[in-house]
Amino acid sequence: MSTTDYDKLLATIEAQERELQFDSFSNDDAWALGTALVEKARSRRLAITIDICRGAQQLFHYAFSGTSADNDQWVIRKNRVVARFGRSSFAVGRALAKDGTTMEAKHYLSSVDYASHGGAFPLTLKGTGPVGTVTVSGLPQEDDHALVVETIREFLSSRRQG
Repeated sequence: MSTTDYDKLLATIEAQERELQFDSFSNDDAWALGTALVEKARSRRLAITIDICRGAQQLFHYAFSGTSADNDQWVIRKNRVVARFGRSSFAVGRALAKDGTTMEAKHYLSSVDYASHGGAFPLTLKGTGPVGTVTVSGLPQEDDHALVVETIREFLSSRRQG
């Protein structure tokens, strides 16, 4: 991927992070968003793990058949990236790739504990900033990211209409 391609991708992700922000986010919202992700994955026959956290509290977690405890570890490691940098794990990973470096080399963070791969998206409150994560694990990283973005976008759109 060229520097220009990375720049375009990172600009797209940054725009998604600006756009996909919540006015508020309750435990009931976590259930509704998590359920929407489950239904979308079920309709597409995806074997994924879904996780939604606010701060350190896990509000929603579902693992489809075909996933394993490895997916849970990916979720934890991706969530740590979002908590540390306040950006999606995909944005952090693509920025590192653009620079030709790694989490270990640039930030002295072990890949055992941090995964800068797509799938964890910041749960951001307008005027507050990131307060949690919406995470998917089980697909190629760009697909994990895209599924989360698509579902959050639909969720927020339905809130505005309803």
